[in-house]
Amino acid sequence: MEEPIQSLSFGESKLTILGTAHVSRASAEKTQQLIQSGEFDIVCIELCQSRFNTMTDPNALAKMDLFEVIRNGKASMVTASLALGSYQQRMAEQLGIEPGLEMKTAIKHADEQNLPLELIDREVGTTLKRVYHNVPFWKRLYIISGLFTSVVSRETVSEEEIEKLKSGDLLETTFAQFSEDANDLFVPLIDERDRYMAAKLLKVLQKNSGKDLLAIVGAGHVKGMTKYLEEYAAQVDTMKVDDVIAELDIIPKKRSWLKFLPWIIVALILFGFYLGFQKGPELGWSLVWQWVIINGSLSALGATIAGAHLLTIITAFIAAPITSLNPTIGAGMVTAAMELFIRKPTVSDFSDLRKDTSTALGWRKNRVARILLIFVLSSLGSAIGTYVAGFRIFGQLT
Repeated sequence: MEEPIQSLSFGESKLTILGTAHVSRASAEKTQQLIQSGEFDIVCIELCQSRFNTMTDPNALAKMDLFEVIRNGKASMVTASLALGSYQQRMAEQLGIEPGLEMKTAIKHADEQNLPLELIDREVGTTLKRVYHNVPFWKRLYIISGLFTSVVSRETVSEEEIEKLKSGDLLETTFAQFSEDANDLFVPLIDERDRYMAAKLLKVLQKNSGKDLLAIVGAGHVKGMTKYLEEYAAQVDTMKVDDVIAELDIIPKKRSWLKFLPWIIVALILFGFYLGFQKGPELGWSLVWQWVIINGSLSALGATIAGAHLLTIITAFIAAPITSLNPTIGAGMVTAAMELFIRKPTVSDFSDLRKDTSTALGWRKNRVARILLIFVLSSLGSAIGTYVAGFRIFGQLT
């Protein structure tokens, strides 16, 4: 398949957009050819700063402060990113292609030609959070379970999926495998990023009047970016590009009533205990012990599945019933912190993180991945335990 190329003029500047296939050596060769042609003054690529750092710095993950990741509530997002990368790595291995080869080619040859390099994509963490916000609760669980299933599964990628990769966007294609309706994903994964990258390109053009730009993006973005660039060109004098970028960088906030939901659940559970003791101490203590055993056991089970240390599993059992009654701290934070204290990751754990997370066994073997997995699974176990125990309590009160 021929790589799509779109050329646009902005005053004295010319913008050329090359649409690449993420699993094609031909795309990497075309990228190299255009950069070495001498026709361009600036190279722009479909990467955000964090993906660029990971791609160019082998030790980027080693610089991650795992405790800060856990404390700041970013463990789930980092885990999802690693699981996503695991699926993409499996596809690349099947095809014998280095992941992101065309972007690595662009970085390398832009540097050799002494051409400025501009990163135009939105931060992947922001995109993932906006995807999460854009789909209903039950579909979030479907996507999350699909991501982790992809780590365990060793099935080969179908020809249909490969063809989608050759003409689409890598993130969209990957997430579409785990979503019943890809329309939920289109806006945050594609349309918003089309707008974002178009605005970033226009900002580069505004700062570099008279310069010719080469933009290297996934083929699935060319049409949408061209449409937005043509819209922006008509209002270039009055348009505030930074406002467009800032709007698309906003992390969606929870609906106002949702932030009270955990406290409402806690209040209902405590009210259930109160009613139990009103009917008699024997029933009251029975409800309390059921809460402890169900919540603690399911959280401990999650930690066990993740390969946690025995002390961490015990911690999960003790902490989950307590943290479930305090929405400001989760069981996963306690268990992950305990595992981090008992089995501190080594430099090699960080260095091997990308490779190890491509297999289910690697998640349990690598200390960094294991801590993240313990956080997610012990939190999930505690959350399930809260609802199971809650319904059981009120079932015995009626």
